[in-house]
Amino acid sequence: MAVKAFAKKLGTIAIRAIKTPVAILIVRIALLLLLAAFAVLTSADLLLWLAIPGLPGLMTQLGLATLLSAFALLLITGLLLIGKLIVTACLDYFSTRQRLQRRLLFSQAKQEQFKQLFYFKKLQINYFKEVKRKRLLTANNRQQLQALSHAINKDLLMLKPQISKTTYLQLQQENTRYRNQQDIEALLTLQQKIATLV
Repeated sequence: MAVKAFAKKLGTIAIRAIKTPVAILIVRIALLLLLAAFAVLTSADLLLWLAIPGLPGLMTQLGLATLLSAFALLLITGLLLIGKLIVTACLDYFSTRQRLQRRLLFSQAKQEQFKQLFYFKKLQINYFKEVKRKRLLTANNRQQLQALSHAINKDLLMLKPQISKTTYLQLQQENTRYRNQQDIEALLTLQQKIATLV
């Protein structure tokens, strides 16, 4: 029983070790190399203190080589991981799924752009229609004012012999003033006033 439990525990440790990414293992090895280098350099320092000839120099070289190999291992691992990430990103970017997704996003953006363009064109058309309507309305009002003022002038010319000169001049001045002010109601009132003078 105990052997089976131990074997099972050992199996789960082995499976976990297999699942652990290689980069983490390499970083662990590099850290172990760093620790070993510091241990070798410390022992070289101890041998130097004990005054053993020749061995401290060899130990120092071994410690430096171990330290250099640890840093080289870290650097190479980092470069390989960056290269792997770049290649993976490039492959993912040029994959069929990503291309289709970019096309879909592009067509959605284009459709949204067309919707906005249609909306703003509609606003522009409505604005120009409103401006044209107001312009026509203003021109029509001006034409009506001119026609009413002209009719009042005719009425005044017909009444000129029947009314005094001051009344005639006053009514003519009112007609001109109301026409310049574009006050159609005042002109209608003036026309009614002239009609009562008859």
